[in-house]
Amino acid sequence: MPTSHDRYEVSLEGGGRVTARRYVAHTPRLGELVLAHGAGANQDHPFMIAAAEGLARRGVETTTFNFPYTEAGRRAPDRAPKLEACFRDAVRAVRAKGAGERPLFLGGKSMGGRMASHLGAAGEPNIDGLVFLGYPLHPPGKPTQLRSQHLSRIIVPMLFVQGTRDPFGSPDELAPILASLPAKVDVFPVDEGGHSFEVPKRAGRTREEVMESVLDRVAAFVRASSAEAS
Repeated sequence: MPTSHDRYEVSLEGGGRVTARRYVAHTPRLGELVLAHGAGANQDHPFMIAAAEGLARRGVETTTFNFPYTEAGRRAPDRAPKLEACFRDAVRAVRAKGAGERPLFLGGKSMGGRMASHLGAAGEPNIDGLVFLGYPLHPPGKPTQLRSQHLSRIIVPMLFVQGTRDPFGSPDELAPILASLPAKVDVFPVDEGGHSFEVPKRAGRTREEVMESVLDRVAAFVRASSAEAS
């Protein structure tokens, strides 16, 4: 069954608008996910579309949106406060469309996931969990420049989907950090996967097969976290 989506505009409290797209979930609906894109592409990137459509087919109503810099066609990301403010505005818009009726999750690809973690650490209210698709633990080649200090302030469940060859941080690099966190944390390692879960031919799996397993795991996390929150 094809997945339908609604495209609309999100008004930003700081002025301006960005576009968002809501992928309507197939029944039964497990929850809602606001999914932010990574630094190098907007919500129209094939990875984002495939993730949103696949999750909607699994019952997770998913909303994607553009950050202001990609909406304006710029390549350089906005500074973190502006990204966080836009994310909050997108969440507000999703709530206005009735998301309060179902459990609500925040997440994103790479930088988008990092911004979701910032909102979680800042205590964004009425959030049931966070989903990270390739969390950027550190810049490539700079393993000591960790972006993890704020994670200890998050109290909701978290799911990290991480390729074992991810230059931004592998599951093994994440393990000692996540072990000390107070929140419930799940890690789904993508064997031989890169930052976008791409795998070499020797892995014996297609990218589509890998993505299906990733989306199955995200849907299971949403289902389990929703049940615990109810």
